[in-house]
Amino acid sequence: MNSPTGFILKVFLMSIALSFAIKYGGPILSIPSTNLNASIAVLTPSIILAALLGWRSRQQQ
Repeated sequence: MNSPTGFILKVFLMSIALSFAIKYGGPILSIPSTNLNASIAVLTPSIILAALLGWRSRQQQ
């Protein structure tokens, strides 16, 4: 499955699995809806990506 079709299929299946996990597993967590939790959910992926790209940039120098 090294073809582009295989890659698209893998992404599609992982997307479906994540979608079901959020839909049916999300209510189990019962995270309160506060401004702080929303900010954490929005900013965390960007911070992680910035850290990884910064680390990769330092590795290439």
